[in-house]
Amino acid sequence: VQLQASGGGLVQAGGSLRISCAASGRPFTSQGMAWFRQPQGKEREFVAAISWSGGMTYYPDSVKGRFTISRDNEKNTVYLQMNSLKPEDTAVYFCAASSLGGTTQYLNSYSYWGQGTLVTVSS
Repeated sequence: VQLQASGGGLVQAGGSLRISCAASGRPFTSQGMAWFRQPQGKEREFVAAISWSGGMTYYPDSVKGRFTISRDNEKNTVYLQMNSLKPEDTAVYFCAASSLGGTTQYLNSYSYWGQGTLVTVSS
């Protein structure tokens, strides 16, 4: 699976942004998808996951209620809608695909990664 993330940019605190990840290659509908992020100088961390059907989603407490992951299997695209953004959300955001099909939060479960898109939240 080849993944291409896009839509990052600069936004003020409290604002919203939607980033996208377009997939090609292996059947998209069989893949569990996720977003991770990596702040500068820190480790990559889990942000959101969605099952192959879109029926299940999973978020860590740090973004629950503010971020929403969704997917359009006809367009082979997964989205991350980010609302009420905070400066601590600043990071490079990566999309990832897992053949497991579920909503695992574990980085090693994802075999395919996009190149990342930078989201900067100013205070």
